Amino acid sequence: MKQKHAAYPWLVLMALLLGASVIISLADRADGGFDLGPQRTVRTNNPKIGIHTRLTDEVEEVKIRKSLEMVREMGATWIVEYFPWAYVENERGVYKWNHSDMVIQHAQRQGLTTIARLGFVPEWARPQETTPLYLAPDQFSAFGDFAAKFATRYADQVSHIIIWNEPNLGMEWGYQPVSPEQYVEMLRVVYPRIKAANPDVQVLAGALAPTLANDQSAMNDLLFLQRMYDAGAAQYFDILAIHAYGWNFPPDEPPNPAVVNLRRSELLRDIMVDNGDAHKTAMLTEGGWNDHPRWTRAVRPGQRIDYTIEAYEIALNEWDWLESVNPWVFRYPWDAKSYQDYYTFVRTDFEPKPIYSEVKRYATGME
Repeated sequence: MKQKHAAYPWLVLMALLLGASVIISLADRADGGFDLGPQRTVRTNNPKIGIHTRLTDEVEEVKIRKSLEMVREMGATWIVEYFPWAYVENERGVYKWNHSDMVIQHAQRQGLTTIARLGFVPEWARPQETTPLYLAPDQFSAFGDFAAKFATRYADQVSHIIIWNEPNLGMEWGYQPVSPEQYVEMLRVVYPRIKAANPDVQVLAGALAPTLANDQSAMNDLLFLQRMYDAGAAQYFDILAIHAYGWNFPPDEPPNPAVVNLRRSELLRDIMVDNGDAHKTAMLTEGGWNDHPRWTRAVRPGQRIDYTIEAYEIALNEWDWLESVNPWVFRYPWDAKSYQDYYTFVRTDFEPKPIYSEVKRYATGME
């Protein structure tokens, strides 16, 4: 979503300056030996509850474990987590899996289902002076090789893989011209490799930013999805990933092509149905509300709690085509010092926000 990402490049910048070097250093450890604790199961009244965890740049195992324990205790059964290609294969052909092993094994031990988002291009796979979100067509095959290795390694642990993130935004497409057709060409290369590596894994595509823009910086998500279908995308994904931000609208605000709100998801669903994909499901892999006191797109903290729980309820009771709802974001490893901090459920020091406590009460009946 264009408005959400106005202050979002800090994530990319910090990953470049801090995350990659720290995680690559961490990855030098031998695989395994994690302090996983006993096997757990999730207690919940709503099996569609999930959360976007953002453990990508969290390097301390104790904090990874703590985050995932708190997710389980909140009553969420799903997590969306980002596994950057550049963190694993920083040097071509040399794979360092320690950090992704750590996150995935801890998630599995907590009884959570991991939806893995793949992207972020290593320096060797892109031209100089480009961002890590720049993936040229001549490197689709290399990305497909990485995705296949990921699918093979985690065949028994990761059941869902998202191919890329928000390709309808220029920034997320490496500042190349936004192109649904080029994204579909990437799917055409990557999807068969993932399925050959693990036929059972479910591949998600789309993950489009909800935006009304149609300019050099972004393409309207509804238009982008239809053009994906026009380019033949239906053969190259199993589930549609949806991003649904509520801005300052309540969850029951009707869908409208001229409005960004939760029920815009229904318009994306309509496009799926109109293109013969009614048999496929979708997942909300990013979204939610923000309660910053001065941001024009924000709501009050109490509203954010009510709206979030209502969104989980809508998914459970109205949207049989939606498998999970994973709002942005559980916790950041460090404060963003911007309105981004008002998307979190838990503070950097692990202090639960009221939204965490209320979702936990809703999902589990426990304080």
